[in-house]
Amino acid sequence: MLYSPLTYSHKLLESRLKEGDLVIDATVGNGNDTLFLNKLVKAAGKVIGLDIQAEAIDRTRERIKNEGVYESVELHQTGHEQLGTLNINPESVAAVMFNLGYLPRGDKSVITLEHTTLIALKTSLTLLKTGGLITIMVYYGHPGGEEEKNGVIDFVRSLSQKEYQVLQYGFINQKNAPPFLLVIEKL
Repeated sequence: MLYSPLTYSHKLLESRLKEGDLVIDATVGNGNDTLFLNKLVKAAGKVIGLDIQAEAIDRTRERIKNEGVYESVELHQTGHEQLGTLNINPESVAAVMFNLGYLPRGDKSVITLEHTTLIALKTSLTLLKTGGLITIMVYYGHPGGEEEKNGVIDFVRSLSQKEYQVLQYGFINQKNAPPFLLVIEKL
């Protein structure tokens, strides 16, 4: 049985992350990946989470409080393009996770955008340590999603193969704009 793109992203991160790592959830949404990352890096590590929507930050804050991991998670209500303003040391981050699109069970008119996502990806590359991963779940079956998808694919294709490996993983025989995973590994 093949893994879904989201499950595969988790498998990759499980194989790479360790206790004490610094990681970023660039689009916290409902907090699922924030909690997933926290379980991998444990209390000795740190998860920095960002989301532009107060609703997403509130949902995530409630979830991490209920799980008792509040001290090792730092949340910021800001767009992922603001990563560079958070005083994170270059080459110190083990992983950055992105889920593009809109907040599930939220306002579908508030979406990630090509230009802000590209800023966030470029910043993430400077923060990523050697061997670190950026996972990007690309959900594009909504207005504006196709443009963001195309811009992100063009960007990752342009990365030097001497510095990065880029993987695309997804099912190609599904209908209705099936989501897919992009993974960037810093060499």
